[in-house]
Amino acid sequence: MKALAVLVAWLWAAPLLAACAGDSVFLRGDWGQARFSVELAQTPESRARGLMFRESLPRSSGMLFVYERPRRAQFWMKNTLIPLDMIFTDRSGVVQRVHHMAVPGDLTSIDGGPDIFAVLEINGGLARSLGIVAGSEMRHPVFADGPAAWPC
Repeated sequence: MKALAVLVAWLWAAPLLAACAGDSVFLRGDWGQARFSVELAQTPESRARGLMFRESLPRSSGMLFVYERPRRAQFWMKNTLIPLDMIFTDRSGVVQRVHHMAVPGDLTSIDGGPDIFAVLEINGGLARSLGIVAGSEMRHPVFADGPAAWPC
């Protein structure tokens, strides 16, 4: 009987665990929910390269930049060939700022503000069309060590 209870608990929890995987980011807000397949940029080298030189990005894909600890996050579009939206979050996964339609090749600094822990880059225009705004919540395993607004 105990084994059956464990199996039932595992079957109930399995979809939740699968939904919170390293290669997916979920966002939610008053506007609804969205899921993106992501590549992680967690090292200084991968963060420096980002999405440079990419000629396209599938609609439901993006890159999640993760820092060791919250900091001021600044981006530019040098060698980036496609317009991007940048979604800046704090340590709990709450969106602090959305920068819409970053211009390919532009060297102007895009400031996400202080205390940014992660940044999601997606296709330009998509954040606005979905309704992603400051206050939206992001779900991903990188927020598990902090006070996650939307825990895994």
